[in-house]
Amino acid sequence: MREMLLFLTQSLVEDRDAVQVEELEEDGDLVYEITVNEDDLGRVIGKGGRVANALRTVAKAAAVREGRRVLVDILD
Repeated sequence: MREMLLFLTQSLVEDRDAVQVEELEEDGDLVYEITVNEDDLGRVIGKGGRVANALRTVAKAAAVREGRRVLVDILD
């Protein structure tokens, strides 16, 4: 799932090398923290948070197969 989020996020930004996706586990939940270049932050969040919500939806759909709960945070 980490690779999927990395691929999707890199597809959205100009500075692909600055994209980092860290996987953490908190209370049995998987937490993915996405870090991008400051100039690309708006592209990953999108108008009204639409792109960020789409990333979260895709991650949650993939997590259903594993029976896990997933949270996606975009760090600035």
